[in-house]
Amino acid sequence: MKKIRILIAKPGLDGHDRGAKVIARALRDAGFEVIYTGIRQTPEQIVNTAIQEDVDFIGLSCLSGAHNTLFPKVVELLEKNGANDIIVFGGGVIPAEDVEFLKSKGIKAIFGPGTPTEETIRFIKENFKGD
Repeated sequence: MKKIRILIAKPGLDGHDRGAKVIARALRDAGFEVIYTGIRQTPEQIVNTAIQEDVDFIGLSCLSGAHNTLFPKVVELLEKNGANDIIVFGGGVIPAEDVEFLKSKGIKAIFGPGTPTEETIRFIKENFKGD
């Protein structure tokens, strides 16, 4: 069976990456292949890396408040590049009132601070459309 591949990315100018590193490690420990882009990535860089790495999921982390702009831009670029089969989820400090907006823009799930990593792992397993 194909191993699930996940890109964890920090879009924008947000330099706080502890949460992204924690989730990347938890996903790797759960048996997934994880690629971590590091901080300060543009949506274009994230999408290019996702396509090159043939990932199944992109996990976006944002603490800077720019999630309503950056997360939808990633989905838009995936569609533009014919890669809208890649599932996008997000995490970070995202106000509850922004969650429905983000979901309406194609973000499949939002995981806030304190979400157990098992919840993210379950989401990935339930939404994987692999072989």
